[in-house]
Amino acid sequence: MSFQVPAQAYGSFMGRFSEPLADQFVEVAGLVPGRRALDVGCGPGALTARLVALLGEDGVSAIDPSEPFVAAAQERFPGVDVSTGTAESLGFDDDSFDAALAQLVVHFMRDPVQGLREMTRVTRPGGVVAAAVWHHASSAGPLSLFWGVVRDVDPQAEGEGDFAGVKEGDLARLFVAAGLGSLEETTLTVHVPFDSFEQWWEPYTMGVGPAGQYVAGLDETRLKMLKEACRRRVPEGAFTIDASSWCVSATVPGA
Repeated sequence: MSFQVPAQAYGSFMGRFSEPLADQFVEVAGLVPGRRALDVGCGPGALTARLVALLGEDGVSAIDPSEPFVAAAQERFPGVDVSTGTAESLGFDDDSFDAALAQLVVHFMRDPVQGLREMTRVTRPGGVVAAAVWHHASSAGPLSLFWGVVRDVDPQAEGEGDFAGVKEGDLARLFVAAGLGSLEETTLTVHVPFDSFEQWWEPYTMGVGPAGQYVAGLDETRLKMLKEACRRRVPEGAFTIDASSWCVSATVPGA
């Protein structure tokens, strides 16, 4: 899945959720000042910012396949090594980091097991590999309301419920397949407020991710139908979306 969209569009769409999630996810690795961490699939830098606040810019590296996201992260963090690349082929030496973290990335990897293996390779023995993935296969994800309406008006739409790692237990199984054991599993939940239906709806029209690309592919009639169906499902006035993610961490063996 490509995210060749402006960083501002991603921020409006998923940043509302990924920013507070990063506050919780950064704690999973148990990092302390003086350690080094890699942000895999950094996007515009939600998790990168938390890592920088903890470790300093020289203690953080980041990588993402989206050139617009990399450019945005480089501008935001001029002292961080931010590069273009994929999780499946990380351009770092073995044992380069104390932790490798992937927030909201595993389900978009072409080969999630290989991506986790690469994260393990670049992390020193005794270090931590961790990942978080939304509950897209349940009603507890950030986009569950949207995809629920889509299925009502377009039963053939694929949605994101079959992506890697989004079902209960799937992320842990990917870790095991990548050779990681002694797993810790938890659920991280964020609560995101919206002032109105329009504030919630507009980011879906920006072409970000599978949901945005689905909306972009609709003709005017189908788009209007979907929007009005969503409006009927969303509460009037201000409301809050509660969104949960699976989170798995593992200690790299060999210490």
